[in-house]
Amino acid sequence: MHQVTVLYPQPTDAAAFDAYYDETHTPLAKKMPGLQRLTISRPQPGPDGAAPQYHLVATLEFADEAALGAALASEEGKAAVADVENFATGGIIMLAGPSQNP
Repeated sequence: MHQVTVLYPQPTDAAAFDAYYDETHTPLAKKMPGLQRLTISRPQPGPDGAAPQYHLVATLEFADEAALGAALASEEGKAAVADVENFATGGIIMLAGPSQNP
């Protein structure tokens, strides 16, 4: 299994980010060929009440690195990547690598 984790720092407008992500970006991402699983989490404030560093964390899973590469090279993958600039006002951090079950 190969996964991509996308960290979205706090956006300028959280409500607008969430609406766009849920209604527009997620459907685009789900069209990527070879995508086996997409999960998201929205971190909550810490015990001290401080806002989390990241607004949303998305994890996309593919069979292997080749499947990820093919997905990103596809028209659907290109569309999903290009769409990020439409809503991620805080930028993104993307991490990729093999997943393990320790």
